[in-house]
Amino acid sequence: MDSVERLIILSRDGVINEDRGIITKPDDWVPIEGSLEALARLHRAHFKVVVATNQPGIMLGKLTVSDLNAIHQKMHAEVDAAGGKIEAIFFCPHTADAGCNYRKPSPEMLNDIAQRFDVSLNEVIYVGDTLNDMSAAHKAGCQPYLVLTGQGGKTYADGVLNDTHVRVNLAAVVRELVGKV
Repeated sequence: MDSVERLIILSRDGVINEDRGIITKPDDWVPIEGSLEALARLHRAHFKVVVATNQPGIMLGKLTVSDLNAIHQKMHAEVDAAGGKIEAIFFCPHTADAGCNYRKPSPEMLNDIAQRFDVSLNEVIYVGDTLNDMSAAHKAGCQPYLVLTGQGGKTYADGVLNDTHVRVNLAAVVRELVGKV
């Protein structure tokens, strides 16, 4: 197997963990069935996993950055225990009406990830479940994959761009990708 590492960017809520609205404490972070195993499989196949997530609950005062860090510590621990690894987590703390250009659907968060990992985004797969995710992926030039978990079913029903790949969940995306490695 090729040992060259590839980068994959994942949204968090609705892709890795259940979308339960604004998650404010670690106990509310619950992985979607099969997602931890999928992350482990990505790691074994030499993918670097980066998470890109909007976290407006911070601006709304529903959680602090310390709360978010505690949630992410739990996520890292569960992913590590399953044999996976998350290289980095990028987030925007603002609400949609704040006008922040880092928040998805803007491609800026993804551009920042590309710069920090020194990759071209046209070689990067982006997995998300919302229109914001797909818009950011398209604008940044990523290969967009919509999963039907989280808000993905509604996003799909509302219509997606022709070059968006649609899969049932993260595990299905990974089965496809790892088979091509």
